[in-house]
Amino acid sequence: MRTQATILTLAVMLFGISSCSKSEATVQQAAPPAVAVKAITVEQKQVTAIDEYPSTVVPKNEVELRPQISGTITNIFIQDGQTVKKGQKLYEIDRSKYEAAKQQAEAAVAIAESNLARITKDVERYERLIEKDAIAKQQVDYAKADLLTAQSQLTAAKAQLESSKTDLSYTLVTAPFDGTIGISQVRLGAQVSPGQPLLNTLSSDNPILVNFSISEREIPRFNRLMKGNDNPDSLFTISFHDGSVYPFVGELVTIDRAVGRQTGTISLRVKFDNPNRDLISGMTVSMRVINQDYGQQVIIPYKAVTEQMGEYFVYVIDNENTVSQRKLELGSLLGANIAVRSGLKPGEKIVFEGIQKLRQGAKVAPEMLPSQL
Repeated sequence: MRTQATILTLAVMLFGISSCSKSEATVQQAAPPAVAVKAITVEQKQVTAIDEYPSTVVPKNEVELRPQISGTITNIFIQDGQTVKKGQKLYEIDRSKYEAAKQQAEAAVAIAESNLARITKDVERYERLIEKDAIAKQQVDYAKADLLTAQSQLTAAKAQLESSKTDLSYTLVTAPFDGTIGISQVRLGAQVSPGQPLLNTLSSDNPILVNFSISEREIPRFNRLMKGNDNPDSLFTISFHDGSVYPFVGELVTIDRAVGRQTGTISLRVKFDNPNRDLISGMTVSMRVINQDYGQQVIIPYKAVTEQMGEYFVYVIDNENTVSQRKLELGSLLGANIAVRSGLKPGEKIVFEGIQKLRQGAKVAPEMLPSQL
């Protein structure tokens, strides 16, 4: 009996050992192999990322030149497209009748002054006589009334003289500021009247302004740019349609008072020096604004990024070659690369190729690639 019991016990033990071996083998067989991936080390790089906005060149000052009086154009002193100085003569309207009106007004002033002087003396003489009761008081009153009338007549004559001088001055159309004149809309002998027709347009050249619009969500950033003292020197630049870049940098001078109700945008204005007239009123250009991805920034290949419901992730490899997803805040695209504003540090390892085979916590066998930047 004892021998049979011993044999039974040994059989049970052998069965248990065999079962454990099979379970361990099953577990070892079920463990997935490490996934072969290609990886890179996160680096920092000196970058200057640019945002671009469609923009329009506008003059600081612009005025339509229109006649203020009626007459005939007798002189045109400028050539189309000429640069002019403030006060320079541009057009002349026939002056003859306005000079005659001025002379007539001057004569009327002289007559009124003479009449006032005569009546003033009469009043003074009558006042001396009334003291001696040598004249009727009524006559003195009449003389004083005539004096008031003469004073009013002189005032009216002087006002008419000033009006005639003003009309005469309007016969010469002069430049109200320095700038460039456009193409003349009238020729010699043309008949004009107050306000019609348009003679020409004058625009200032230097400095010149560039208008562009930003979305409402960008307003805080541009408010900081306008107030900041540590902005890059080349914060605002311009590029032309041929790809060339304007050599002068701009200064943000105006943010409009309100956001457009229909567009949800707000207008901004940047001032540029324009000594060579390379910027012409009405031109469309591209405003280039350095954004916050400036200086030493974490840069990774965009290929390493995955998107899930509008959020962006990379697979980060830890010291045990296990991967975990890391959410990122991305910045500007820089060719095949992208700036990372938060979520990664230099020196960390991320999966570059083989992302589609991974899941959270997977083991990997990384092949480290050289820098992709």
